Amino acid sequence: MANAMSAVLEFGPPEPGEIATMMGEKLRFQTDSWDLSVDLKAAVADIVVMDARPRAAYIAGHIPGAVNFPHREMNAETTSSLNRSKVYVVYCDGIGCNASTKGAYKLARLGFRAKELLGGLDWWRRDGHPVAASHEPGSLLAAAE
Repeated sequence: MANAMSAVLEFGPPEPGEIATMMGEKLRFQTDSWDLSVDLKAAVADIVVMDARPRAAYIAGHIPGAVNFPHREMNAETTSSLNRSKVYVVYCDGIGCNASTKGAYKLARLGFRAKELLGGLDWWRRDGHPVAASHEPGSLLAAAE
């Protein structure tokens, strides 16, 4: 089925089972702003939203309800009070910023479950979700009222 004249088909298409497996794995490791907003509005207790950027960036604007934990400060000692039963959805500015990747990586290396927010705060804003600006995490429910 590969077509020498097609850039898309140059390496051939995956079999349905292969693509289902790969996409399922991607969905286990990442989430998007819409799905996160649905869970925040529903107050899903198993999720903690974590902003992995420096404090000044968090104060200037963050996802309501997010806690700030700069990835550069994550280690066994500083994460010892985190709840290991939670899933940490880690984000940063978005494309061009890898603080969320570094934060999720560090959390995972320390034994925590983590997912990365696709597009970070940039895509969160583009999707029309509210942003809070303060030292406090606040909540998405309060921001919507």
